[in-house]
Amino acid sequence: MKINSEFKILGFDSPYEDADIVVFGAPFDGTVSFRPGSRFGPSAIRNESYGIETYSPYQDKDMTDLKGHDLGDLDLPFGDTQQVLRDIGDCARRIVRDQKKFIMLGGEHLVTLPAVEAVLEAFPDLCIIHLDAHTDLRDDYLGVKLSHATVIRRVWEKVGDNRIWQYGIRSGEREEFQWARQHTFLTPFVLDGVEKAIQEIGRRPVYLTIDLDVLDPSAFPGTGTPEHGGVTFRELMNFLVKLTPLDIKAADLVELAPHYDHSGISTAAACKLLRELALIL
Repeated sequence: MKINSEFKILGFDSPYEDADIVVFGAPFDGTVSFRPGSRFGPSAIRNESYGIETYSPYQDKDMTDLKGHDLGDLDLPFGDTQQVLRDIGDCARRIVRDQKKFIMLGGEHLVTLPAVEAVLEAFPDLCIIHLDAHTDLRDDYLGVKLSHATVIRRVWEKVGDNRIWQYGIRSGEREEFQWARQHTFLTPFVLDGVEKAIQEIGRRPVYLTIDLDVLDPSAFPGTGTPEHGGVTFRELMNFLVKLTPLDIKAADLVELAPHYDHSGISTAAACKLLRELALIL
């Protein structure tokens, strides 16, 4: 497992040994079905993170109060999806084994699978909160089982029924929505009802996965599969702050494809969300 890191994301400058939270990049987009480019998301966040403040007025907390470490971006072998997943899993396991939390920056959504597997090994009662425009519940995509369009179905195979809460979903095949009624808690279009999920989850450990295309393209155009009818940035921020009572062990931000947004507002949004996630964890 090789890691590339030229400089640290703002606020993640503690030594690894001292850190409570670790951030790392998984720059892979080898199974995307529409527009590639999310492999450049982690480096864009790292480069642009110095454009935001360390202080969060949403939570009245500051990154300078945290012990965070930026591990850098994994050096992943494009063309070998299985090896990519193994490398991501190895990195996540190391962090969990060292009793630290992590935030992974994608990359496409398939990178979530090995990260969830690593956390699940340490916390068998793990619950999943999934924010996305898409269901990601296909059993296969064009005959391929490992795809960004199948990732939550693969996660379900690991955790089982009634352990996955999905929000903001507004796109998918009819069969995916029908399947979700029997196996996940799916809230279409909006981010409502999280209070009930918090009560049901209780003190069980949580993995939080955020596909950034949950945001409306008017607020976040820099993604490979934009889907209109999404939530606003403020709605997403309000949702995240409500998660503070949960025991979130790890999280990810995926599907930033910065080259589709020349204004830079998508990368700026991802940087701000990374700050808030770190403070919540």
